Amino acid sequence: MPAPLVAENVVRAPKVLLHDHLDGGLRPQTVLELADEHGYRGLPASDAESLGTWFRAAADSGSLVQYLETFAHTVGVMQHPEAIHRVARECALDLAADGVVHAEVRFAPELSTAQGMAIEAVVEAIVAGFADGSAEAATPITVGALLCGMRQTDRWEEVAGLVVRHRDAGVVGFDLAGPEIGFPPDRIPAAIELLDRARAHRTIHAGEAAGIASIRAALDGARAERLGHGIRIADEVAADGRLGPLAQRVLDEQVVLEIAPSSNVQTGAYPSLAEHPVDRLHRLGFAVTLNTDNRLMSGVSLSSEVTDVATTFGWSWDDVRTVTERALAGAFIDDDERKRLLHDVVRPGYAQLQA
Repeated sequence: MPAPLVAENVVRAPKVLLHDHLDGGLRPQTVLELADEHGYRGLPASDAESLGTWFRAAADSGSLVQYLETFAHTVGVMQHPEAIHRVARECALDLAADGVVHAEVRFAPELSTAQGMAIEAVVEAIVAGFADGSAEAATPITVGALLCGMRQTDRWEEVAGLVVRHRDAGVVGFDLAGPEIGFPPDRIPAAIELLDRARAHRTIHAGEAAGIASIRAALDGARAERLGHGIRIADEVAADGRLGPLAQRVLDEQVVLEIAPSSNVQTGAYPSLAEHPVDRLHRLGFAVTLNTDNRLMSGVSLSSEVTDVATTFGWSWDDVRTVTERALAGAFIDDDERKRLLHDVVRPGYAQLQA
């Protein structure tokens, strides 16, 4: 008999995570300790339980603007190399403990330069932290860094250069984060051209707060291989399953959708998980993957996200395995590593659960 598809068994399932923000996944106790160590003032709570509750409540506002304000505190304690290293190391440990076997975790390094840290030092601390946490983890995990340029600032080319320089040392690709509306993803063509010349991987936040035009711009203007969220592609999916032209293209090309349902509900994109289009897109054959976005703010793990979606929509282990294999297919890793994870880790893991 297959194992019941419940939370404790989902933790055992090998999972692949493509969309997780480093500054959105700190342990509350770590926030408190780093704030004390580095003199950061203004935290809204003084114990870990209350602080974790505050983050979740502040994020659960139905407003993307208010959701993003919570990051002032996490970024505020990530202004020193040793702090960033600790956060990255703990991230790898926490993901491994949740059954994640490959993760790509993103951060905008410019956010940690407010007190004078060199942007290169930020990247070095992140990749060293991921490496140390992965080495210490009780179960095998690989963690790659995605470096974000912020749409509303002008450091994209600098970040693209960091991606290229560090891509054989723990950095797997480029992302654009920040406000979609008013800041198109081809606003700084030199950055995109730099990535193109180096054949560097990229995923672009699009189709979260803005709609179809934002997704089209990410694909055509920034040549995105994956869409961060991308959920508004559902705007072109009719109730009878007919697709608009961009939705048909995304389906045909199997553009990976890095969907984070709990986050989408928190930021007001959809009123509830039951009304979220993740299942509809999955059933239509889109390259749906499940992701955490911000584990601290949303109060989620990848296992809880998978469990909630499976419970809400009646998914089977076959559905969970399919989503995992899609994520692995879209991961920014070499084909040998992809095949190893697929044949030695992912498929045997699900076969065991389904036996």
